[in-house]
Amino acid sequence: MKKATSLLSPCIALGLALATAALASEGPTEAKGPVIYPPEVLSLPVEQAILTSPPNVPPAIKRRHPARVVVNLEVREVNMQIADGSEYTFWTYGGTVPGSFIRVRAGDVVEFHLNNHPSSKLPHNIDLHAVTGPGGGAASTFTAPGHSSKFTFRALNPGIYVYHCATAPVPMHIGNGMYGLILVEPSEGLPPVDREFYVMQGDFYTSGRYGEPGLQTFDMAKSIDEHPTYVLFNGAVGSLVGDKALAANVGENVRIYFGVGGPNLTSSFHVIGEIFDKVYYEGGLRVQEHVQTTHVPSGGATMVEFKTDVPGTYVLVDHSLSRAFNKGALGMLKVNGAEDRVIYSGKEIDAVYLGSQSEEGSASSRREAEIKARIAAELKSNPTLTGLTKEAQMERGKQVYMGLCFACHLPDGKGLPAVFPPLAQSDYMLADRDRATRVVLKGLTGPVTVNGATYNSAMPPQEAALTDQQVADVLTYVFNSWGNQGDAFTADQVKAVRNERH
Repeated sequence: MKKATSLLSPCIALGLALATAALASEGPTEAKGPVIYPPEVLSLPVEQAILTSPPNVPPAIKRRHPARVVVNLEVREVNMQIADGSEYTFWTYGGTVPGSFIRVRAGDVVEFHLNNHPSSKLPHNIDLHAVTGPGGGAASTFTAPGHSSKFTFRALNPGIYVYHCATAPVPMHIGNGMYGLILVEPSEGLPPVDREFYVMQGDFYTSGRYGEPGLQTFDMAKSIDEHPTYVLFNGAVGSLVGDKALAANVGENVRIYFGVGGPNLTSSFHVIGEIFDKVYYEGGLRVQEHVQTTHVPSGGATMVEFKTDVPGTYVLVDHSLSRAFNKGALGMLKVNGAEDRVIYSGKEIDAVYLGSQSEEGSASSRREAEIKARIAAELKSNPTLTGLTKEAQMERGKQVYMGLCFACHLPDGKGLPAVFPPLAQSDYMLADRDRATRVVLKGLTGPVTVNGATYNSAMPPQEAALTDQQVADVLTYVFNSWGNQGDAFTADQVKAVRNERH
């Protein structure tokens, strides 16, 4: 009897797992034909929903009566940049990550059309957390490429809600970018503000390491282990920095609709230098005041509001800070206007803090792109462009330096006296290229003598954080800056040192 039980248990477990998967990602269901509306619904005015791409938000709803709102949302599978030099095949609602922002009013009857573009490779559907009904609409919207599905729902509950794909394997569809937000405004509307922005966080699992160039693919094993390569705001490293930063003026009231698509991680959402005057707790209408950091679960959302009192650059982060500074969950809000030195007398945030996404780091990215364009133009007539290739490698290396080395060794490479040794004209470093490579990869602890001075500090190992090419780039930059001169490093040279056995 014990033997029979032991054989039955795995079967039961497998059956339950398959049943759960089927419920979460239902396939096509039989079309029932158009809804027969009662007279009170037929009499409602009909509106076409305004859909916007992040970080933009549709205008506030001015009417104080329900309407029949028609939503047309298109699924597209598109290649887009996930980081400088890296592309990813995103699965999207409306061609963006996150998907288009949808805005309706409590009491509205929503006619929802999901259209899967003919170029798609897979069927998709949509689960809107704002929908009261099986699967949030997933059961009614399983849509093959080149097809369209429609279902109707009434927006019963005000709040800000996540929507996402629920086609199997669900984590893969969400992990490829299939999520967004739908706002159901209360019948009396939300309090007016001067600026509204749309930001969502998601975790991405690529076959290559962070920053590895080329077209990346989804890594299911990383997703199952919940070890993301990237944790991103609005689908890309740098999506909200530089000339893509959010913008406001001093004295304005700002509202951010912030959601987490997941598929796995939660967020500790924080704006460095601001206190949230109001947080709409878990996306409902209950308000908590004067909040520093708010926790947003995977598949959850919130609305945060604050007044901009002084000018400067305010940094949006997931306060699980390795995600912000090492995986990409970082954005900016740039506020313009007159200073109030009584409220704050300091300077704008230091470039060291932002690493490669600082102004200097961004300029280096632009310079690298210019050099790459020159190389491409010259290749037709001159196949040996070693000078330009080295110059481009130095610009890439500068970006790595700005992200990891800048704080200790400073922009001029002189280090900090008695604390961190100089890299500028360093006899210790320049004397042994393999040793320099080994220090970057393996780290260094204990006293060393550099240019006649003794330093006793710690250099953390970077072999887990940097690829061979990134190590070669940063060493090429250091060995050819601040008066240093040397040949370029190659990824193969770094790999040989990485694989040393002692």
